[in-house]
Amino acid sequence: MQINIFQSSKALHQAIANKIIQSVKTKPGSVLGLSTGSSPVETYTLLGRDHKENGTDYHRIVTFNLDEYVGLKGSHQQSYRYFMNIHLFNQLNIPLEQTHVPIGVGDLESNCEEYERQIQAAGGIDLQLLGIGINGHIGFNEPGTSFESSTHVAPLLKETIEANGRFFETTEEVPTKAVTMGIKTIMETREIILLAYGSHKAAAVRDMVNGPVTEAVPASILQKHAHVTLYLDEEAAALLQ
Repeated sequence: MQINIFQSSKALHQAIANKIIQSVKTKPGSVLGLSTGSSPVETYTLLGRDHKENGTDYHRIVTFNLDEYVGLKGSHQQSYRYFMNIHLFNQLNIPLEQTHVPIGVGDLESNCEEYERQIQAAGGIDLQLLGIGINGHIGFNEPGTSFESSTHVAPLLKETIEANGRFFETTEEVPTKAVTMGIKTIMETREIILLAYGSHKAAAVRDMVNGPVTEAVPASILQKHAHVTLYLDEEAAALLQ
C-alpha cells in the first residue's frame, strides 16, 4: 500500500485527476471504477476542465460506479446516476451508454447479477476510485460485510444515513438501503486509488492502514490488494503510525 500525503485538498485532487488522465491516455479503452459523494467532486471538476482545455479523449472509456440508492430512479436529483451525469459524464465526450451505475429500482437481485456480468463482459475494472466512510466502509459495504461479497443490496447504518443527510432536505428522506459493488468485486480491480481528506476521516484511515484486517473495518481488506495508493491530506493522515 502506497501512501501519498498532500498539504492541501486542492493538491490532492489535482494529483488524482492527473492519475486518471494519464490512465486514460495510456489506455484509451480503459475501464474506470468511479465513486460518488462529496469527496470526488473536485476531482471530477478537474477532469472536465482538462477535457475542455486539453481534449483528453473519453469516447472509448467504459465506467462502472460503486453504488446507487435503493428506491431512487436515475432521474432523481439525489440519485448517483444523476450526480455522475451532472458532475462528470456531461462534461466529457463519453457516450452515456458506456457509463454504468447500479439500478436501485425494480428487480434488485437481478440488477445485481447483471451488474457483475457487465463488469466481467467489459474485461474487469482497470482503475477503481474509492472514498472511505467514517466507519471504514468502502462503497456501501458497511462494517460486518463479508469480504467475499459481490454486488448486492446493503442496508445502511445509522451513521451513514446521518452523514448523507446533508444531501437531502431531511434525514428521513435518505434511503436506508443501496445497491453496491461487493468487497470481492472491488478487490478484483487491477488498481485502486483511495482519497480521503479532513480530520473526520483520520480514525477510519488509521484503522484501514494500521489496524488488523477485519470485516469490522471493510477498508482494511485493501491491505491485501497488490496495487493500492492512498491520496490523503495531512488531517486525514494525522493518526497514522
